[in-house]
Amino acid sequence: MTALKIALDWTPNTNHTGFFVAQQLGFYRQLGLEVEISHPGDDNYAITPAKKLELGQVDLAVAPSESVISFNTKSAPFAVKAIAALLQEDLSAIVTLNSSNISRPQMLDGKIYASYKARYEDHIVKQMIINDGGKGNLQIIYPEKLGIWSTLLAGKADATWVFMNWEGEEARQKGILLNAFRLADYGIPYGYSPVIMASEEKIATHGEVYRKFLQGTRQGFLYAQDHPEESVAILTPFLTDYDRTNLNLLECQRATAPFYGTANTWGKMQPHRVQSFLEWLHNTGLEPQATQLFSKFSNELLD
Repeated sequence: MTALKIALDWTPNTNHTGFFVAQQLGFYRQLGLEVEISHPGDDNYAITPAKKLELGQVDLAVAPSESVISFNTKSAPFAVKAIAALLQEDLSAIVTLNSSNISRPQMLDGKIYASYKARYEDHIVKQMIINDGGKGNLQIIYPEKLGIWSTLLAGKADATWVFMNWEGEEARQKGILLNAFRLADYGIPYGYSPVIMASEEKIATHGEVYRKFLQGTRQGFLYAQDHPEESVAILTPFLTDYDRTNLNLLECQRATAPFYGTANTWGKMQPHRVQSFLEWLHNTGLEPQATQLFSKFSNELLD
């Protein structure tokens, strides 16, 4: 058996169901892999998944596309690639409480945004406001990452960035009305989130192992798509106490599963979509090197 460790981008949720299904149903073991799954709840997000990858603490990491870009362009670059996308569409949005009467991005001028402190995040949100006719004058706060959603619900922030199939589902299930601003609706051709990242060095030396990992992972996600009740039962023990108490997981699973893709599309990143986001980052000046990074998003291990 070959041992692999993967660090998730968040505490376990329906974006990750396929990993746990593949682990618990033996799909990885059938391919000669023993996969250990860690997540930010283990250390209260003290170290990001991408940083754990750089430090050699894990073999793979789950993160947004921006992490691939930022780690390749920081002052001491770490050569990483995105090797698969978990969702075929962007299910994230900037949200406000409907009760705040902030019904469009331009109305966020002067308001409080709870940020995850990702490298491009604050600039992306400000640009959304500008694209909607505002000035982009946000007040930005940086709460503990795992508590950001609660910050919005408690009225300590006016807006934050969430997944509509998770926090958005919790709000819907509780009757909490949200205003959701999707980036694509405001001129921002956002990339894939989350993606699975690996170091280029490890891909070169362990490419076949990673290919098998993606095969097992695809099997897990497609199984979860076809067997929602069983998959929810598998995922539930790994949830936080809060999530087990506050969400109807089956409804979340059904809201997410259609976006895993198909046997032919799971994990694959459309080149035009990657290129559009890289060009946008370059053209806005957020990342001058962005257009040089197209090769850092690869479907090569999915064939």
